[in-house]
Amino acid sequence: MTKFGRSTTLGCLFLVLLVLAPHSWAQPRPPILEKIAKTYGLDSYGQIEAIRYTWNAQFPGVNVSRTWEWEPKTNKVSYEGKDKDGKPVKVTYMRSQLSSQPDTVKNEVDPGFTNDNYWLLFPLHAYWDTSATVTDQGMHKLPIGNGSAELVTVKYPAEIGGYTPGDTWELYVGKDNRVEQFVYHRGGPKKPSVVKATWAGYKKAGPLLISTEHRGTADGKPLHLFITDVSVKLAGSDNWMKAE
Repeated sequence: MTKFGRSTTLGCLFLVLLVLAPHSWAQPRPPILEKIAKTYGLDSYGQIEAIRYTWNAQFPGVNVSRTWEWEPKTNKVSYEGKDKDGKPVKVTYMRSQLSSQPDTVKNEVDPGFTNDNYWLLFPLHAYWDTSATVTDQGMHKLPIGNGSAELVTVKYPAEIGGYTPGDTWELYVGKDNRVEQFVYHRGGPKKPSVVKATWAGYKKAGPLLISTEHRGTADGKPLHLFITDVSVKLAGSDNWMKAE
């Protein structure tokens, strides 16, 4: 399976989230983390040849839509969307050869890919990112609305380079090991600093469980983030399986 390397480029239209940094040590992992990852498709992830989806975000002053096709085993990425000036962009590149790509790809497209992929697959990234400190804090009140859930925090180290060292994700997990809500605290000065959102609209794309609907706030302002047209291609097949 392919795991991300940290990016040191600049610029993204929305949240740019931490990516995996290779380390020679690993933090102790609470048992619930593996349960969550398995719920989202960890055991069958190796069957995935390609993932296709469109990431959409709407909040005051921002209306973004980005379409991706990603091959996890080769780290080949295809992108269709717009650049920071609103001009159409369509590009395919290998993330292992990012240094040879135009500045638009290095500074806008690939940071956007990292961000959007973490929204798509964060429960798996949390399991893969062994540099992060994961803590099971027991039952807590949900940050949005009523009810309670098990709070699992995923905190990235402050001393590691990248976009925003020290980011923390607070996952509110239900009895079915699905994330119900989350709170994101950015470790650096970029905005938004705090995001609170629901995790809903669950669909299965092959063996993967995907939350496609997120509503909440970004620094107190209304946020609607949603993922559409999700499909996967499995090993040995040329057919795309649409999320349902």
